[in-house]
Amino acid sequence: MFTLDDDERVITETAAAFAAKRLAPHALEWDAAKHFPTDVLRESAELGMAAIYCREDVGGSGLRRLDGVRIFEQLAIADPTTAAFLSIHNMCAWMIDTFGTAEQRKDWVPRLASMDVIASYCLTEPGAGSDASALSTRAVKEGGDYVLDGVKQFISGAGASDVYVVMARTGGEGPRGISAFIVEKDSAGLSFGALEEKMGWHAQPTAQVILEGVRVPADAMLGGADGEGAGFGIAMNGLNGGRLNIAACSLGGAQAAADKAGAYVRDRQAFGKSLLDEPTIRFALADMATGLETSRMMLWRAANALDTDDPDKVELCAMAKRYVTDTCFEVADKALQLHGGYGYLREYGLEKIVRDLRVHRILEGTNEIMRVVIGRAEAARFRASPATA
Repeated sequence: MFTLDDDERVITETAAAFAAKRLAPHALEWDAAKHFPTDVLRESAELGMAAIYCREDVGGSGLRRLDGVRIFEQLAIADPTTAAFLSIHNMCAWMIDTFGTAEQRKDWVPRLASMDVIASYCLTEPGAGSDASALSTRAVKEGGDYVLDGVKQFISGAGASDVYVVMARTGGEGPRGISAFIVEKDSAGLSFGALEEKMGWHAQPTAQVILEGVRVPADAMLGGADGEGAGFGIAMNGLNGGRLNIAACSLGGAQAAADKAGAYVRDRQAFGKSLLDEPTIRFALADMATGLETSRMMLWRAANALDTDDPDKVELCAMAKRYVTDTCFEVADKALQLHGGYGYLREYGLEKIVRDLRVHRILEGTNEIMRVVIGRAEAARFRASPATA
């Protein structure tokens, strides 16, 4: 798992080369202008990065989660924001490929793989964030259609994406009453709120998705008739991989920050010598390097668990998301500190990384919720183990 073969090395190097050429030179500019670089995202699709885990018969790349986390780490070294949006698009593509009908797969996945169609994931609501199963968006059956009403909150790509995977309530309360729908942007009654003014992630739009009497055909339900009541499970399965990808984006951003810090303290002179010669600086670099390496190992372990359908995959994905996003934010913040006042300036790029990585501890399930997931799994394990004397 920890030694790359030739094919894996090519995948990683391809992502790194694309990121260095097409993302890194523009990241600060996109951030300042709040520009969503859809043209560059489509270039990534030409390299197979828009449907990474989707099956090849419908245009996907057919790669593993372990390949994916390496791809997203490399992209995020250049720009965590665009890497994170590409992660969300990939999650939607995978959900349609994995849970969609044969017709849905043939219709949507090729266009998602090319990014002729860009996708957004719509689960969170103003009153249902961490408690996502309490969502109130409803889908009511009327003849051969469903009519959707509700509001989705904090949706990445809102207004810019072409299609929205929307979780809505078709039955009773709780997770079993939720289904997933594929809703096209031009659907009557679909609108978008004002763009959110965010701390970070400036190079992708975030807004409410508002559904007011949005009528979609019954075959827009993900999975067709068999998808009735399966939406929450589909959403949670999507988030297992999404948590790994957002952790990989944290890892890439933190690696970039650490590399900047190392170069800075090497070249910076103080008290007649390089800062790199100061023991306290070396201790900081040691802690940062250790945090990055342990994060990478935990992330790869969890990705392998998802690839192999390990029975502990949900817990391991939650562990990786919690640990990696927390640790890598601390690494990025420490890298900024090592730059002193220069780290606070936009031109050095450190403050952007810190701003971008902060939200990773909130989305795809807050890190507090990750502890709930982990704690629940550990409690079940201890309950199932033999009693001790």
